[in-house]
Amino acid sequence: MRFCFSENEEIVKFVSDNNIKIANLCHIPEDGRLKTLSFSTTDKKQLLEILNFGERVDGSSLFSFIEPGQSDIYIKPKTSRVFINPFATVPTLNILCDYLDEKGNPLDIAPANVLKRAEKKMHSSAGFDLKAMCELEFYIMSRLETQMLFEGMPDKNYHESAPFARFEDVRNEIMVALASVGIATKYGHSEAGRIWTEDNMLLEQHEIELIPKNMVEMAETLAIAKWIVRNVCSKHGVSASFSPKVAMAHAGSGMHIHMCGIKDNENVLVGKDGALSDCALEMIGGILRFAPSLAAFGNTVPISYLRFISTKESPISICWGARNRLALIRIPLWWNHMIEQQKNDDCRRTFEYRAPDAFANTYLILAALAISADYGVRNPKDALKVAQDSSADANSSCQKGSKRYRARATNLQTTLRLIGGSMRQMTFSRRSLWTRLSRSLKLTTTVSYGKNSTESPTKWMQY
Repeated sequence: MRFCFSENEEIVKFVSDNNIKIANLCHIPEDGRLKTLSFSTTDKKQLLEILNFGERVDGSSLFSFIEPGQSDIYIKPKTSRVFINPFATVPTLNILCDYLDEKGNPLDIAPANVLKRAEKKMHSSAGFDLKAMCELEFYIMSRLETQMLFEGMPDKNYHESAPFARFEDVRNEIMVALASVGIATKYGHSEAGRIWTEDNMLLEQHEIELIPKNMVEMAETLAIAKWIVRNVCSKHGVSASFSPKVAMAHAGSGMHIHMCGIKDNENVLVGKDGALSDCALEMIGGILRFAPSLAAFGNTVPISYLRFISTKESPISICWGARNRLALIRIPLWWNHMIEQQKNDDCRRTFEYRAPDAFANTYLILAALAISADYGVRNPKDALKVAQDSSADANSSCQKGSKRYRARATNLQTTLRLIGGSMRQMTFSRRSLWTRLSRSLKLTTTVSYGKNSTESPTKWMQY
């Protein structure tokens, strides 16, 4: 269960009343994985002191841009996101933290704080708040001791049910665990991917879709969700992989991001008669305008680019279209036949950015999307032209099979390879793009890649 306290004293009282033995200060650094610093709660005075002051941590072990010579930073508990650890063997309370610099100010180059600035910039210039909703795809893997009675078909597992969906119960337990820590889900289902190897290894793809949240909360939620997925799988003696591509001939795993904007309790994407508004087209045009650069944040490892294959419903062209799963941005069905029954601020009506995968730095890809959408809103003439030229529905050059479509697809994949073809290339691409994003958001911290600058900050991390 998730709790939202207003005072640290309330947390101490909750610990006493519920016999909590351990308090975990949890934080999410550059690699996107939930980190933990544990304290015994026996001494309530010490616990209150920890909640009030936070604790020092080694920033150089958490962020590639912090040098060991000046590595001390703070983690400061926040009362707004506290939950009971559903996997601990003793009663344990997890408390999420923010990063602070040596002066006690938000560590401005920390990904979460970069995203906060991006959200603020978008709101100040466009006057509305962005919401995001992510689809989390992953494979559950296990070596089976006996031959399966219901083998199913390779890559024909979409919405399959048990017993053909072998790990349906594991996925459903993940959803229950997510709910127990306050993470609401839209739905879960088996995805297309299914691989059965000669040595009895089964790899079965699943998806869990979250509900829309503001950008910072969504990034935070995804880190916790992946932590939940791994822990439930570990409990059942199976593994989970968020890798964009586990086998060349089979379906890859993405992390599609749905977006909408809310202003005065209205969804700004919706125009007259349920059509796309000009604001929506401006946001789409802004994102497409910077699509190659966005890949540096959303597709951070070389295998990310092996996923972009037309036969596996992956984006292969920098264009957008209604219901087009090969386009970089897709407009899903909007329930326009039930428009009178929908609330004005209903985030059922979104557009979907389909390139990222779960190896993305979620904070930075959401920040980059916000800045790109903000560019579109502030530069409507340019953005609307990009949207018009890149429409897969209105422009035959974006239709599958046309020569220009194939050229555009090649251009997208070539651009991505230039960003992700080698670790050194990725280092310099990320460095350049990080610098531009930092300048856009007026960050003051100097980014240093240290003496090991040939090693990319987006190295093969097991997100």
